[in-house]
Amino acid sequence: MHKLSRQIRFAIEPFADSSETGSNSYCAKPTATGLALFFSLWVELESCANPDTGFVVNVADIDKIVRDKAITIFSKFVKNRSSNSFEQIGQLLSRVWETIENEFLPAKINSLTLELMPARKLAIKERDGKMLYFSEKFEFAASHTLWNAKFSDEENFKVFGKCANKCGHGHNYIIEVTIKTTQQSLERKRQEKLTINAGDFERTVDKHFIQLVDHKNLNVDVKHFEKTNPTVENIAEFAFKELADKFEPLELDCVTVWENDRTFCNYRAD
Repeated sequence: MHKLSRQIRFAIEPFADSSETGSNSYCAKPTATGLALFFSLWVELESCANPDTGFVVNVADIDKIVRDKAITIFSKFVKNRSSNSFEQIGQLLSRVWETIENEFLPAKINSLTLELMPARKLAIKERDGKMLYFSEKFEFAASHTLWNAKFSDEENFKVFGKCANKCGHGHNYIIEVTIKTTQQSLERKRQEKLTINAGDFERTVDKHFIQLVDHKNLNVDVKHFEKTNPTVENIAEFAFKELADKFEPLELDCVTVWENDRTFCNYRAD
């Protein structure tokens, strides 16, 4: 089974009576002449590849379907609302899902993800849009040394290479934290009118993880890594466990840590 993802970029001018189609889909199509809202929608489809074409779905067809049928839904949402919440955006994605889901058969929609900012996104993985996946990226700088006291010096340098430098070396890390709604949180949201609050989310991640590791020598300043090698794998697991119970009634879904643009690790409880 294959999973194919396609990003559709488009712009909506909230105060314009008509839109400018443009011709550069790499930038945004429809485009904008003046100040506008930019959207990036990821459509993930699941199916076996067609044996004749090798396609799950022709990406040109995905582009056309989304632009023909979904952008109008976004435009109405933008122009008819004075306020919105992540939950309302989830329902917007749900309406898009319902509108386009039969256009790709036999392929099925696996998820819809809307990039809200360069470092923030909201996703749904079911048609009803009630279960939301909210993700945001953070950065931190830290130094570390990879070394195992059980190994000889020769073995350490053989296994860890330059990372075994005893004076350490640094990385500008990126961490993406994803939380999700659960059945329990949906019940509480109905009863207490709870909502995902981006500011609270950011303060929680900052307090319970970023402040522990930012501009620190991980081997020396972070107790967990006194006996555990601060590899990108172990940092991801450490971050997950530090944040696991901090978002109730919402639930931590996964943590992804990038050591550089070529190396990252994702950790989730399951």
